[in-house]
Amino acid sequence: MPLPIEDYALIGDRGTAALVGRDGSVDWLCLPRFDSPACFAALLGEEDNGRWLLAPADEHEATRSYVGDTALLETTFTTATGAVTILDVMPTNDGRADLVRRLTGVRGTVRMRHEWVVRLDYGKIRPWVSRRRDVGDDDEEAIVAIAGPDKLVLRGPRLPRAVDGRHVDEFDVTEGEVLTFATTWVPSWAAVPARADLDDAIESTRAEEEAWSHGCPGQVPHRDLVVRSLLTLRLLTHAQTGGIVAAPTTSLPEDFGGVRNWDYRYTWLRDASLTVEALLAAGFTDEANLWRSWLLRTVAGDPEDLQIMYAVDGARRLPEHELDHLGGYAGSAPVRIGNGAVDQRQTDVLGEVMIAFDEARRAGVTETRNSWSLQRSLVDDLADHWDRPDNGLWEIRGPQRHFTHSRVMVWAAFDRAVRAVEEHGLDGPLDRWRQVRDEVRAEVLERGVDPVRGTLTQHYDTTEVDASLLMVPLVGFLPVDDQLVAGTIRAVEEDLMVDGFLHRYRTETGVDGLPGDEHPFLACSFWLVRVYALAGRRADALELFDRLCGIANDVGLLSEEYDVANGRMAGNFPQAFSHLTLVQAALQLAGPIR
Repeated sequence: MPLPIEDYALIGDRGTAALVGRDGSVDWLCLPRFDSPACFAALLGEEDNGRWLLAPADEHEATRSYVGDTALLETTFTTATGAVTILDVMPTNDGRADLVRRLTGVRGTVRMRHEWVVRLDYGKIRPWVSRRRDVGDDDEEAIVAIAGPDKLVLRGPRLPRAVDGRHVDEFDVTEGEVLTFATTWVPSWAAVPARADLDDAIESTRAEEEAWSHGCPGQVPHRDLVVRSLLTLRLLTHAQTGGIVAAPTTSLPEDFGGVRNWDYRYTWLRDASLTVEALLAAGFTDEANLWRSWLLRTVAGDPEDLQIMYAVDGARRLPEHELDHLGGYAGSAPVRIGNGAVDQRQTDVLGEVMIAFDEARRAGVTETRNSWSLQRSLVDDLADHWDRPDNGLWEIRGPQRHFTHSRVMVWAAFDRAVRAVEEHGLDGPLDRWRQVRDEVRAEVLERGVDPVRGTLTQHYDTTEVDASLLMVPLVGFLPVDDQLVAGTIRAVEEDLMVDGFLHRYRTETGVDGLPGDEHPFLACSFWLVRVYALAGRRADALELFDRLCGIANDVGLLSEEYDVANGRMAGNFPQAFSHLTLVQAALQLAGPIR
């Protein structure tokens, strides 16, 4: 059985990522890319669906932490007879992917259990496994697993033996001993690669990540979690393509035992834009340039072809289907790969894209002719169809609606386009963009309001509220001291708050077209922190921020949602949306952000 979600930690090489459990088991890893099929998939099934275990064979306690401000994970296991540490790291390499596990004896003698169970294609396919002399070294062996396009190679000073379709071993580690194991992926048609210099790989990865994190903001509340969040956002950014994934996992449930299980291993324009906004606000501009290059390649020539999400490399076809051979995390089926939301209309997306571009310009990122041409084309196209109903920010699978948040973000798209012309001297049809901006604003204030309660509404055909309405003052649609904003904040607190945490909306209305319920969505509560701070409610903002930071797991990671009743994390993990809003809230508390 997989561990509680919060008992996992993330390691990665900015091409893919693995979840390492507190029990020493790597239960999730997709190779060679975030959105590739998993070779270790025990997280969503059973041990026989693939995992890599390295842990004491006897009863033990575990403590863990990242090594400084890096993504190198160190776990200390203590038994009745001694203690060991395991350092888990994924060094960056071109054309291959390595997961390195360094075992060190700290005290006494510890009996270790080693299991290497490779199951390709999301835990379904047993590879052809052979043991052979290693490349260039007749004194060393390697275990090679091959199926379809994938080849995995296990190396180490003591390799496990084949037993009933898996490779297992038990051995003693004494104080001072160091054993380093590595699993390497290459295409199945490629030769087994030479051994890497793992000492150099570990040290260079540590040094590079520490140098990057040295640029993180200093004077912010809960700086340790801000730095960890920024490092996590960087890990979720593909170093070569620039695609930013929403999470490294699929189908971790929003409703335990239910069907609200989605694949988040892709690049949403919205989530990626928000991530770039958070990185820019924290002072990082290289990632904005990398993402802009990804966007220019991905969107291509016709604005009408714009999708809300893409594969990490910009591919467009992400058909959603179910994996019947996996039982799902905690019995939460179906397990899905691909995402049907790829075909949805979400009119808010361009607003986030334009805000990110606006923030980049303000941060000194130079606009290119092609990048502005793309923005202008997208905004011009939006002017022709902004008034259509859509599926909204939350990817509603019920009927399309005129969602108020979507309209507000349409306003933001035109507002930032207008700013680009007025403040930065870029060329564009200023009068038309101003006119559409004013039309959108007027429509929202006429149709998206409940005059009885004095609030904005989730969509034009309801009096329900939605946590996304907290974005209204954050993007500048209305000032935070506007009576309509104040009424909306009160209504959100009254209708959506549970023990201090906000739900996205009330699922019992049936608006999302799905059975079951969900838990409070962490990003919404971080939005509320920012709104409290803007409204001068600093004590409320700090109290809520402290409470939210208090539910991060022992290594500073957050999932998508939080099960308040049972004190556990829910949804895909770690979630970029949660971490980027944590960063933005901390910066808001430290001083107003743009």
